[in-house]
Amino acid sequence: MSEHTDANKAIVQRLIDDVLNGGNLDLIDQLYTPELASGARAWIAPFRASFPDVHMATVELIAEDDTVIGRFTCTATHTGTWQGHPPTGRRFTNIAEVNLYRIHNGRITDTWTLEDNLERLTQLGLLPTD
Repeated sequence: MSEHTDANKAIVQRLIDDVLNGGNLDLIDQLYTPELASGARAWIAPFRASFPDVHMATVELIAEDDTVIGRFTCTATHTGTWQGHPPTGRRFTNIAEVNLYRIHNGRITDTWTLEDNLERLTQLGLLPTD
């Protein structure tokens, strides 16, 4: 593995450890380009407010050139309003997530995410019932 891809993986791991898990939102401006930082803050801040004990576990990070792909699991307790849903006090555990990050000059320039929100909503009891 090259020093370049190791550095890119470290940026993603810092996002997970320090921002998502640690709540240090000030790092967003260091980790993302200015064009993406406000968008990242717009989803991370309310998510952490709704799930303050969120824990993302890194299952795997794969890097090649300017791309890092991460596979994660997410666990948290719903204690704040999320997407219009009042707090349930319920936990979701081990929600599968896959994220693709493009990194240029030490900053995230693009992201793409696939996560199992159906399972998250199911575990939180937020799916409509008939």
